[in-house]
Amino acid sequence: MSKFFTYKGYPLVRCGEQIYYGYMSDPYVIWIQILAKKEVGGEQMVSKVRVVQLDTNEPNPMKAVVKNAERECGLYEALDIAGVWLEKALAN
Repeated sequence: MSKFFTYKGYPLVRCGEQIYYGYMSDPYVIWIQILAKKEVGGEQMVSKVRVVQLDTNEPNPMKAVVKNAERECGLYEALDIAGVWLEKALAN
């Protein structure tokens, strides 16, 4: 069994400029798209993201989007948004 990085107890899986946060077996998962980066101190840093809450039980990907937001922020802030959304969605 492979190990994943986790944040607040949920797995993070990255594929290129996309990050999936949460368990696919849960009713909801968060999809983070990295939209832009900027150079800071010689390193590429995320500067703009789209955070999308998906219903994993919806077979139609067009209807699976529960809510989304686009922010000019870094990855840590995007993960904080994702964490709050996921906790609220799974608590209901």
